[in-house]
Amino acid sequence: MNGLDLRPLSLGDILDRTFSLYRRHFLLFVGIAGIPQLLVLVFSLARILFLWNPLDRLGTLGTLGTGDLGTGFLLLLVTLVIAVCAYLYSQGGTMLAISELYLGRTTTIAESLRNISDDIWSLLGVTILSGLAIFGAALLLIVPGIYVACRLLVSVPAALIEKRSPREALSRSFGLTKDSAGRAFVILVLSVVLTYAAQGLLAIPASIALAAQVGGSGMARYWLALTQVGSSIASILVTPILLIATAVFYFDLRVRKEGFDLQFMMDPDAAQRVPRSSDIPSIL
Repeated sequence: MNGLDLRPLSLGDILDRTFSLYRRHFLLFVGIAGIPQLLVLVFSLARILFLWNPLDRLGTLGTLGTGDLGTGFLLLLVTLVIAVCAYLYSQGGTMLAISELYLGRTTTIAESLRNISDDIWSLLGVTILSGLAIFGAALLLIVPGIYVACRLLVSVPAALIEKRSPREALSRSFGLTKDSAGRAFVILVLSVVLTYAAQGLLAIPASIALAAQVGGSGMARYWLALTQVGSSIASILVTPILLIATAVFYFDLRVRKEGFDLQFMMDPDAAQRVPRSSDIPSIL
């Protein structure tokens, strides 16, 4: 397929292109986000339905033995590790797929998930450093935390597409988003609104039934399982939208500030070669 038109985009153009890409490649994006998330869902459902049910033990912590607590902690730890891996693969795989499509190349679910394996540690580093930077700024006040989150929005594509180290990716994002934090803020707000809307539609009804103990306490674990299913489906459907918007925003920033559209027209491999200029501001 031909690449998308590389030109400066308004905020409306970014959102329009985001939803256009999402509709056009819906199965690709849902597959990349869904396969890792399904692993988390399967393990979570098995834990809820077959291994143990925290609701059965509510209020009886004093009667739990060391083995019960150890098993619960181990299951929690395994779930956390699986969830982190699933998040990294779905995020990185989606971002790589978007960049391929954006630049006129084709890709598949398997290729996108496989290609992220080489960059998984870099992506983990970016995630950790970004989280620490945002958390540190949020300790000052909520507004600085939001501002830093906006400035670091394109750190993931900087790391994956430009093959930068985690620290370089954060600095690169801070440099690219200079004077563009407002547009990044709108993208983040849109993702939050869509996430809560999807969760409200797919997960909250079962959560209400769980809280009300509809069907008696024996049904509690099944309502909990349905809540988990609804939450996972909502995440699978909404997460790609934020990632697509982030990638489109990233390429738009490079077009505006680096003439990436001209570079790409003259040399299609320009996407893989970025200037390592020493004037990129460092924030860590």
